[in-house]
Amino acid sequence: MIRVEENEVSKKAVLVRELIARATNDHLIGKKLKNGEIRKKLVEPPWKCPDGYRMEKIELPCFSMEYLQRIKDRREDRVLLQLHGGGYVGAVRNAYYSFAVLYCDAGGGMDVLTIDYRVAPEHPFPAALLDAISAFDWLLEKGYSEEQIYIGGDSAGGGLAMALVHYLKDNGRKLPRGIVAMSPWTDMTASGPSYDENYKKDPLFGNTRDSLIYNTEYRQDNDPKNPYLSPLFGDFTGFPPMLIQVGGYEMLLSDSLLVAEKAKAQGVHVRLSEYEGMFHVFQLGMLHLAESRKAWVEVEKFFEIVG
Repeated sequence: MIRVEENEVSKKAVLVRELIARATNDHLIGKKLKNGEIRKKLVEPPWKCPDGYRMEKIELPCFSMEYLQRIKDRREDRVLLQLHGGGYVGAVRNAYYSFAVLYCDAGGGMDVLTIDYRVAPEHPFPAALLDAISAFDWLLEKGYSEEQIYIGGDSAGGGLAMALVHYLKDNGRKLPRGIVAMSPWTDMTASGPSYDENYKKDPLFGNTRDSLIYNTEYRQDNDPKNPYLSPLFGDFTGFPPMLIQVGGYEMLLSDSLLVAEKAKAQGVHVRLSEYEGMFHVFQLGMLHLAESRKAWVEVEKFFEIVG
């Protein structure tokens, strides 16, 4: 495991962490995320594709996707399927289209398919997984082979990435080339020690048991140990290489540590990087935080090593 020590955390990251904590506590963000109030009120302007890239909207019967390509120096032999976070109740946001650009550049110009999968409460389990499967199959129909496809995801999307690979494996299908998981939500039983150890530290989910990570709108009454909901409880034997990044202040820290430990014991190549002092999906700082920049450089190196 690679650990970035807390005394190396930038002043800007500490400030962002404190602002998140203050906003969460003052405005009950955790509860509002859980009940969908923020999702219903959040309206974003259309995302503007930066110069040098093009993005195509693709409509499937149940959901839509955005397909990003770099115009120059495009790499045609690799593609990444991006599964966004949001606790299975939040739709895709502009930040994930910016993520797509970063994934594209980190992968040497690879295409990136970002899907706006169906979310709860309107579409509970297994809707998100079914949409992820459909998107994966769409890439195969487009001409990519499984070994050319990476899967990337954060938070719920990181868990969904692993759930998708569990499904493919269970059904005797070929697996993708690799997985990038940022602060993945892999344990809907909330049984890991960090749920208690980081209860007062986590700026987004801490100091309450009434937050998004305890939401059952997607899971409903299904077994929380179902690997398609909680990948931690699945068999990782045969999984492709994984890069897992997580913040040391997260209540979901155990979700990453336990998956990495189990997968390694089952023969999977895993790079686990714990960024001490960092918060949930700190990579959203993109190129504005030193820690986020370092995380994206690590993603680039992962793609270079795995090929």
